[in-house]
Amino acid sequence: MAMQVTETSAQGLKRDYKVVVPAADLAAKLESQLEDMKGKVRINGFRPGKVPTAHMRRLYGKSIMGEVVQEAVNEANRKIVEDNKLRLAGEPKFDIVGGQTEMEQVLEAKGDLAFTVAVETLPSFDIGKFDDVTVDRFVVDVSDAEVDEAIKRMADQQRAYNDKEGDAPAIANGDRATIDFVGKIDGEPFEGGSGEGIDLVVGSKSFIPGFEEQLEGVKKDESKTISVSFPENYAAARLAGKAATFDVTVKNVAAPGELAIDDEFAKKFGFDTMEAFRAAVRSNIEADMARGARVHTKRLLLDALDGRYSFELPQGLVEQEFDGIWRSVVNEQTAAGKTFESEGTTEEKARDEYRRIAERRVRLGLVLAEVGQEAGVKVEDDEVTKALVERIRAFPGQEQALWDYYRKNPQALGEIRAPLFEEKVIDHILSQAKVTDKHVTRDELVKMDQDGVETAA
Repeated sequence: MAMQVTETSAQGLKRDYKVVVPAADLAAKLESQLEDMKGKVRINGFRPGKVPTAHMRRLYGKSIMGEVVQEAVNEANRKIVEDNKLRLAGEPKFDIVGGQTEMEQVLEAKGDLAFTVAVETLPSFDIGKFDDVTVDRFVVDVSDAEVDEAIKRMADQQRAYNDKEGDAPAIANGDRATIDFVGKIDGEPFEGGSGEGIDLVVGSKSFIPGFEEQLEGVKKDESKTISVSFPENYAAARLAGKAATFDVTVKNVAAPGELAIDDEFAKKFGFDTMEAFRAAVRSNIEADMARGARVHTKRLLLDALDGRYSFELPQGLVEQEFDGIWRSVVNEQTAAGKTFESEGTTEEKARDEYRRIAERRVRLGLVLAEVGQEAGVKVEDDEVTKALVERIRAFPGQEQALWDYYRKNPQALGEIRAPLFEEKVIDHILSQAKVTDKHVTRDELVKMDQDGVETAA
């Protein structure tokens, strides 16, 4: 159908248009659809195909015109994008011009259809080259001691414990104590502070500092009140730094059995020899460390890119990103019982900080998308399938339901494809940048994790 499209405003990345569709074109479209319906509808009192058009209009006119209006809006959106060669940053927003009276005239095909379309476009910027970008690529050297430590942890998990002989065996470091306990703060039990029949290896540092040490020397069937304080950085803010007591009853004491770390031990994990087992453990540690090291390499690269580009951002994308971040922040605070004040800030300052993070993510997202498009980066379907299989394996018993969900929801499947695309673009940039391998220890990498700040795209 014919329509008149006029640009009414152009400010930065925003464009506004006014669209007018003549009443005559609306009426013609209505008549055409009514004629098409004649042979399909069944109305009492009329033979198929013989229903008068006027009667059809009375019954279906407004509902059909609603579809005509939606079609006009869709066509206008396509026309605006194609004629102006726009790259949209989000869905166009439209608004009907006039009030209820004007809309009634439109639905009866007696008045022109006038509406506005507001769009926000993607910015244009030059990517340039990356041969002047310098970045450290972290490489973690895995020591023999770290492999030994990992194997020992696995051995401890396989270790058998034997009940201590005697009527009242005392707990020693390394023993496994089976305990009941009730935790109290200011003399009152607190949520999550009680347990029954809990197995605790004394010296494993599984409980809060000071708890396990006070169990040493306690005998089976004895009770003891343990006094401790929760760490200041305890995950549950409502407990952090608070003094507490635990009324503990020892139900049983078992001593660790001997466990030889040899070829027979390796066979429990599917390896013929201890040498092969050690090699596999080392490989797994190296792969794990490589993933962690890449996070920091990527962070440095993104920092470099963030300082390299400066262009106007689509505010719609920024608001969408900020809203998602802010919801997560509020939900995490609620779950942990924290407030902005308890974290040494205010809501206003927090909003400013997270808005800057949102802007950074949008900027870097646009840069990576542009780099990927120019470089012809593609993610194949089999790569998406492999990543999807790895994700659903983390949910035993729900594999088929998750598989069906992702396969039936293109948007959800896009959430699998997007990070694969991003990692490929990162590799492309690194292949052109000046990369220097920097060897670090596992402890240094852990410290980097602890000191890290949320800056990734």
